[in-house]
Amino acid sequence: MTRANLADILSTDKHYLYSDSYRWRGTFMSETGTTYRRTFKGLPIEAAEVRAWTRTRTNHPDAQQITHELFVAILGSGADTIDITLSSAGRRLRITATGPQPLPLRHSHGPGWPIVAALSTSTGITTDEHGVWAQMEATP
Repeated sequence: MTRANLADILSTDKHYLYSDSYRWRGTFMSETGTTYRRTFKGLPIEAAEVRAWTRTRTNHPDAQQITHELFVAILGSGADTIDITLSSAGRRLRITATGPQPLPLRHSHGPGWPIVAALSTSTGITTDEHGVWAQMEATP
């Protein structure tokens, strides 16, 4: 293996180097903030609990709807557990929903994806392809 650039970061999950391109993609969250994470059962009835949990963690007006849509996307893939993460940094809020296996394309960009894309400033699929995320700016 050749020498890595100083700006490269070692991925401890996959044990290979990847660049820090998140800095120019705008997904880097350098400010200090808070992260909340909870695992929910992969059952439709849990959707109400996901929205309630989100409501108690953030006051962003669209966070509950976005969290719900991300949860449903992972639920539709047949996941038995779904991890929801709410991360804030500065004025930004990122919501991530992940499952135990890679998502089929129809679940990563399913029926709720236009809602997520319209309510957030950026969206994507996690690097391991097990989840989806959305990032939004806090209202002033």
